[in-house]
Amino acid sequence: MTSSLVPAADASGPFVNLHLGLGAFHRAHQAVYLQALHDVGDTRWSLVGANIRPDMAAVIAALQAQDGQYTLETVSPDGEYRYERIKAIRKVLAYDPGLREVIACGADPATRIVSFTVTEAGYYLDAQHRLDLSSGELADDMARARRGEAGQTIYGAVCAILRARHAADAGPITLLNCDNLRHNGERFRGGLLEFIERTGDLALRDWARDHTTSPNAMVDRITPRSPADLPARVQAATGWADAAPITAERFIQWVIEDDFIAGRPAWERVGVQLVDSVQPYEEAKIRLLNATHSCIAWAGTLIGLQFIHEGTHTPAIRSMAFDYVTDDVIPCLAMPGAQSPLDLPAYRDVVLERFGNPAIRDTNQRVAMDGFSKIPGFIAPTVHERLQRNESIDSVAMLPALFLAFLQRWHRGALSYTYHDQGMDEAVAHAICEADDPVAALCADPVLWGGLAGDVRLTEAVRRAAQRVDAFVATAGTTSQS
Repeated sequence: MTSSLVPAADASGPFVNLHLGLGAFHRAHQAVYLQALHDVGDTRWSLVGANIRPDMAAVIAALQAQDGQYTLETVSPDGEYRYERIKAIRKVLAYDPGLREVIACGADPATRIVSFTVTEAGYYLDAQHRLDLSSGELADDMARARRGEAGQTIYGAVCAILRARHAADAGPITLLNCDNLRHNGERFRGGLLEFIERTGDLALRDWARDHTTSPNAMVDRITPRSPADLPARVQAATGWADAAPITAERFIQWVIEDDFIAGRPAWERVGVQLVDSVQPYEEAKIRLLNATHSCIAWAGTLIGLQFIHEGTHTPAIRSMAFDYVTDDVIPCLAMPGAQSPLDLPAYRDVVLERFGNPAIRDTNQRVAMDGFSKIPGFIAPTVHERLQRNESIDSVAMLPALFLAFLQRWHRGALSYTYHDQGMDEAVAHAICEADDPVAALCADPVLWGGLAGDVRLTEAVRRAAQRVDAFVATAGTTSQS
């Protein structure tokens, strides 16, 4: 399905991959794969990194001072630590509201890929995969785009890049989504083309449709927030004084549909899986890993745990996660005639082993965020498919029931940490918690459930699950293990 105008194995170059979003995940994942390619002697591609929002100023400054270099610490489930210097980011762009350097880089003919990590909620998509026009940030960016300005959403930034690239006749470019979003490339592409169309620039919309591709991709590596003692740990182990180190688990995976319109790095040489369809991989990852991760984070928070590994080693929580996957997810993904390329029970067990790694110290706070995006993206598809076949949803119903209990803690101001949720309308969330029947209110929310909203089978299953959650929390003192 490759549509490259410049073959992946083309010997010319150098080429640039501009990446938007210099958070820890990109630096522990995409940059690491390119570094591995450099390490085997293929240096035709390099990364230029930037942020499209005025955040992470200290990290950006540190990376600029270190010429884009930083240290990656990885740790295995057995507690083996390794340290690697990542040098694949050859330039870090300073933030400015007009994104002038970002746009100039994106319009350079040497730039053949623009990739991005902006989190699931950063795409502003509703249940029908259309733009959520109730977002003030999106409306502001559309107004900026109509004035020919860049914006702070991914659509406003990429629209500005494509406008400049079109004007410069700089050639086609691939737009590569690296976020945990089902069908991430095509959903981003639909949102982008709709965004451009709504700005009134139909010529740019048509050019973008013909001169870009947007492969779907699946990314995986647990990358917690860097702890305060990481720089000291890195210096003690390596002698490197690093102001921007990151830590991650040893496991890493990247599966990409091979649909690049202007060439790509030879990632297959360093373990990236280039496939015709990423769908079975992303379904397994989103449902078995991402949803289970959220389950453990919400449940652990409810009984006062701080870290993911603590919840994973709590028998009652591990059982919730295991049963959800075994009872409801695996039957959906292993239907006759549509067998997954993965050994799903083995994948489940590896995921739980990874989550139980005590050295990662991934926090419930990080993983619990963005529930209003994760329920429709990670959990609702399993509910929908099970109900379509008139099958039980008792195990998967535990996840929205946990989230409701978590949300009620937030509503009361009783969470032990600040909760971040880009997809949440706070007024709606408070109204759910204040309703006479919070379970029914949660299950009737169309943002969370789409066409399932109000389905009595969903409501009654979540009601039964909520009773089990209450019992779990009440007995937590005798079942949790720190």
